[in-house]
Amino acid sequence: MISQNTIQQILNRIDIVEIVGSFVKLKKRGANYLGLCPFHNEKSPSFTVSGSKEIYKCFGCGKSGNTINFLMEHEKYSYVEALRWLAQKYGVEIEEKEVSPEVKAQQQLADSLFIINNFARDYFVRTMFETEEGQNVGLSYFEERGFSEETVRKFQLGYALNERDAFVKAAQAKGYNPEYLLKTGLIAIRNEQPTDNYRGRVIFPIHNQSGKVLGFGARILVKSDRAPKYINSPENDIYIKSKVLYGTYFARHAIDRLDECFLVEGYTDVVSLHQAGVENVVASSGTSLTTDQLRLIKKYTNNLTILYDGDNAGVKAALRGLDMAIEEGLNVKLALIPDGDDPDSYVRKIGAEAFRNFIAENKQDFILFKLQVSLREAGNDPTKKSQLVNEIAETISRIDKVEDFTKQQDYIRQCSQLLRIDEQGMVTLVNKYIRDRITKQQQQQVRKQQEQGEDGRLPEETHPGYFEDGSPIDSGDNLFNRDEKQERELVKILLRFGDKPFSEEDNNTVADYIFHLPYDFESLADSEIVKKILREYKARYDEGELLDKKWFLYHQDTDISQNVAQILEDKEAELSINWKEKYEITTVYGDNAYLKDTISTTNYLMLRKIKKLIAENQQEMEKATDLDAQIKCVEMHQHLKQLEIALTQEIGTVIFK
Repeated sequence: MISQNTIQQILNRIDIVEIVGSFVKLKKRGANYLGLCPFHNEKSPSFTVSGSKEIYKCFGCGKSGNTINFLMEHEKYSYVEALRWLAQKYGVEIEEKEVSPEVKAQQQLADSLFIINNFARDYFVRTMFETEEGQNVGLSYFEERGFSEETVRKFQLGYALNERDAFVKAAQAKGYNPEYLLKTGLIAIRNEQPTDNYRGRVIFPIHNQSGKVLGFGARILVKSDRAPKYINSPENDIYIKSKVLYGTYFARHAIDRLDECFLVEGYTDVVSLHQAGVENVVASSGTSLTTDQLRLIKKYTNNLTILYDGDNAGVKAALRGLDMAIEEGLNVKLALIPDGDDPDSYVRKIGAEAFRNFIAENKQDFILFKLQVSLREAGNDPTKKSQLVNEIAETISRIDKVEDFTKQQDYIRQCSQLLRIDEQGMVTLVNKYIRDRITKQQQQQVRKQQEQGEDGRLPEETHPGYFEDGSPIDSGDNLFNRDEKQERELVKILLRFGDKPFSEEDNNTVADYIFHLPYDFESLADSEIVKKILREYKARYDEGELLDKKWFLYHQDTDISQNVAQILEDKEAELSINWKEKYEITTVYGDNAYLKDTISTTNYLMLRKIKKLIAENQQEMEKATDLDAQIKCVEMHQHLKQLEIALTQEIGTVIFK
């Protein structure tokens, strides 16, 4: 684990304009920088970078964040990978914390496998370009497929000599661990001797999202009844097939930009389409789609178009991943390549522009396509048709997010018409499948709670508009209500002005004032993210340290960093100097205008707290049965009303947002 000292050194050196500017062409515009957003297609620049606030914001697609968020979003790095990238750029030596022996051993094994794979990739590339056999066999094959040398080098394609132990000898000369070589699948033990596993085959390296080689696909070049057409790396500590899509590293920017991902079956389909200029394409490498692969696609876009051969096998392969894709919230389309062609051969036949036009004109809605295909198969068989109605209803039931309600209703209407059944009956059936799935999830949750020694009670309120824990599903509305705006304003004040003087008489800071209010800060906030930020700030405050905005802006918890970036997007709290001079405005706080916001915000939140206490006291008064309890409630009511009046009068002297 990277030490906090190292992280702080990295944060102190970060220049967001420099980092973002290495990926996006920026032009200075006033105090900020402007450029074309790298996350969506646009002709007029709406992507703004603020060096002073250390945040970026696109006013077109809405994406925003800090330097680390940008690297994580643009390069698809993890938080730690982004830190390592920045450390290398700024020459910061990484100091790592002690971890358990088990974790350390796991990290060392993963690092070793990556090192071996990188060596193997370079070896196979050199073998193809620098040996006679490699040029005559491997390179000739790729040339026959129409791949240029530029494309071959881009995808780091290579060739393994058709010798028993050529790679084994090269790896042994480098001193690589034989056990690790076996784990990668690069070698195998035959007749008690290590031998090359991929000999005589062309090599397709498989990369992760940051470009590291996870494994290899090796294609045979001669027809053989005994040998498989492809040999793929076995699963190991770094390569898990169900979580990988071939070509993701090369396609990630195009998918982001075009907001659509094309999914094909094979390595050569991806390479050929990339060469033709269709770069937003990845491959499942002949395996059935998995949930993890679909979630990987969703990191880049919600729009998935599956390109498969037009034969029956291709259609059935496409339909297998339908329900999972729908459940993940993807907008799924299907485009079938004409019979006799695959994406590789078809794009070479008609060209990139015509290929894109073909896909745009021929892609079909996945659910309706499945229904039409299944209807043809069912014919007039009432049993098959009844089974089909249930299958389609179950598929539609997986579209159960609040924001997709309209889409679900459209599917119900269209499918009811195609099936020639009552629309309300289809609604009832869809709702039944939703209830069944939620009940199953609840039962699983109860079993899990019982295993953990919890009471196993179900949430009181659970229905399609709620999560399993009973909390309402977010509708996607990012507009905060007035109360939450004030809570977030409190965070902004602490991060910007926590160390500023509040009272010169006793040297109190703004943080001192906030954390010594009559009410605990946790009781003043309802928002969980606000509470989380305030708790961490308070914990360090109690230790004598005042955290600044950078600490939270680059926080490892992306929920915190993204929310802080949004909070800090607001205009600065201080009055503009020119504005003050122009209108000859003088506040009761002099040049310390931030005090106005501090008092206004805290008074608002305290007043809200008092109103809640008044309401709670009123309920107690209604329940009180004896005279003493009623008198106490009346006295409490009078006390709270006096506090309310005093705060209201004070709020009247400042701007009450």
